[in-house]
Amino acid sequence: MSTLHPHTRHVALLVAMVFFMQLLNSSMVLTSLPQIAEAFGVAPLDVSLGVAIYTIAMATFVPFAGWLADQIGARRVFGTAILIFCATSIACGLSQSLTAFVVARALQGIASAMITPVGRIVVLNKASKSELLDATALVTWPALFAPVIGPVLGGAITTYASWRWNFFINVPIGLLALVIVPRLLSNDPPATRRRFDIPGFLLIGGGLCGTLIGLQLFATLDGDPLIATGVTLTGAALCALAIRHFHRTPAPLLGIGPFATATFRHAAIHGGLAFRTITAAMPFLLPLYFQIAFGLSPVAAGSLILVYFLGNLGMKAVTSPLLRRFGFRTVLVLNGIVGSASIAGCALLSPVTPSPLVMAVLLLAGLTRSMQFTALNTLAFADIGPEHRSAGATWMALLQQVSMSMGIVIGTAVIETARLLHGGNQLSLADFHLTFVVLAVVALVASLSFQRLSLTAGSDVSGHGVKAAPNA
Repeated sequence: MSTLHPHTRHVALLVAMVFFMQLLNSSMVLTSLPQIAEAFGVAPLDVSLGVAIYTIAMATFVPFAGWLADQIGARRVFGTAILIFCATSIACGLSQSLTAFVVARALQGIASAMITPVGRIVVLNKASKSELLDATALVTWPALFAPVIGPVLGGAITTYASWRWNFFINVPIGLLALVIVPRLLSNDPPATRRRFDIPGFLLIGGGLCGTLIGLQLFATLDGDPLIATGVTLTGAALCALAIRHFHRTPAPLLGIGPFATATFRHAAIHGGLAFRTITAAMPFLLPLYFQIAFGLSPVAAGSLILVYFLGNLGMKAVTSPLLRRFGFRTVLVLNGIVGSASIAGCALLSPVTPSPLVMAVLLLAGLTRSMQFTALNTLAFADIGPEHRSAGATWMALLQQVSMSMGIVIGTAVIETARLLHGGNQLSLADFHLTFVVLAVVALVASLSFQRLSLTAGSDVSGHGVKAAPNA
């Protein structure tokens, strides 16, 4: 049974609605790139700059979001970011040239950078320890839901209306959120004021830009691997310098305090980052799998992906009770093993596999993905103190961006390697099968790494073992 106070639930639902708007937009626009290119009279590859600039702008300004929220208050930043996101969505939809579209997308990415970490801060500030599990479950579902239905909805809107409505659809959602924000969120006093860390911002912003640009170059099959490697390594070196700077400066842009907590390290970096990266590759690979290897139409492939989404939703009702009964370590290990098996199960499918069996594998993959995401996102904040919540939320937002990009790159790299090993000019069923096996092995190793957690890890949030403690 949910332990959420009604006000906390309403705040979590508000943040979830805004996250849904943000993530749905990102996934919908990918389906309309050819139509946007036609409207501007350019090549589709040129329009992809609008996708890249959004990601780059978001990565650059996410570190700034936590600092700004500490200075002027999370409610002000969150509400302003929603307003800018809506305004730039209108600008994207009204764009008459590629230049105007790219500028609008860059500004939209900056607004999105404010929404993600500050939305989490808003929920963390309202939820008590006992409420954190259920609150996190609510704000996690957009990340599972939107990327799956976004391409289907975006394709339908582009086909039957116009690509411009893929952006205009954000406006009513955003305006509703703007009406609710002042009713639900108090204007909390700013945290201790601190000077803006310009060197830290330049280092971490430049590092994230370089890393994400390099990863995107790797994902471009006709790109130069040497350039991609150089850009990625340069970005990684700047990130390393940024972390060194954060260690040494007395008032860093991003505090590293959250990483002193074992549960945060495991959820954010150790097994958590690896598992999120692998599962991020699945929504990218599955549509290709069903269309290229199975020969299905985009509509038929999309229908199967919806089963995957239903699995994501289906686990919501039982995730919190299971975590309370068995604790984070047991759930993350066992659910991760089952999730890895479901990824490996995709390697056993073929065009002649009965549809019910295909759907069962996808449903299981969706169920385990949902539980693992909710558990990881809750565990990250289970034991860190209030003074580290802002930095923790910002770090999680940064790592989310990195894992999404890495997922596509790793998926692309593995399947292309499989194709080269088979010596084929086109992707084959065997190439996909080998890719799913490799991803399953990595996911399994990541899941087993959670055995290093204590049995009572995050018990203040999950409640696991708390009642038994007096009799121990």
